[in-house]
Amino acid sequence: MRVLILSAVIVLVDQATKLLVKGFDVPALGLSWNGMPYGLSHQVLGDFVRLTYIENPGMAFGIDIGGKFFFSLFSIVASIAIVVYLYSVRRGPLGFRMALAMILGGAVGNLIDRVFYGLLFDYAPLFHGRVVDFFDVDFFDFSLFGYHMSRWAVFNVADACVTVGVILLLLFHRSAAQTGETMPATEERT
Repeated sequence: MRVLILSAVIVLVDQATKLLVKGFDVPALGLSWNGMPYGLSHQVLGDFVRLTYIENPGMAFGIDIGGKFFFSLFSIVASIAIVVYLYSVRRGPLGFRMALAMILGGAVGNLIDRVFYGLLFDYAPLFHGRVVDFFDVDFFDFSLFGYHMSRWAVFNVADACVTVGVILLLLFHRSAAQTGETMPATEERT
């Protein structure tokens, strides 16, 4: 279960970067950081990579299915399921477990925003927060079914880790399945 350290590091880096972008104020500790003004962009690599502070009220790409409370609850259940599954494959291939740990870390990072940020930043009740996004990357223009896109959706560290984790999961799942390592560790293998 040492791969959970990777999940914890992802959550810490994700939350630290979000707070640096959003800003925070903890008078009891004498800590304060202004962050970026909402909607402002700073060029990092010209117009190709920018830091743009926005907040996403829904899921990926701003999709809102089932409402905020439902999606937060689903994220909690999914995170618990990933932890349980990680335990069951604790002797499985490291790449496979790391992929799951990345997905878990990213899911928990965004879950913290959804569950607590509304309350902590005094704009919404518990479970109704918005996810802080800030990586803004350009790519080729394309149109599909009448939808035109010229830049990638603004994302954060958690989103990037989930995406990379899913890609790694697809790559490592086949080799893990061939060795039987995706089955729970307590089951007998034939």
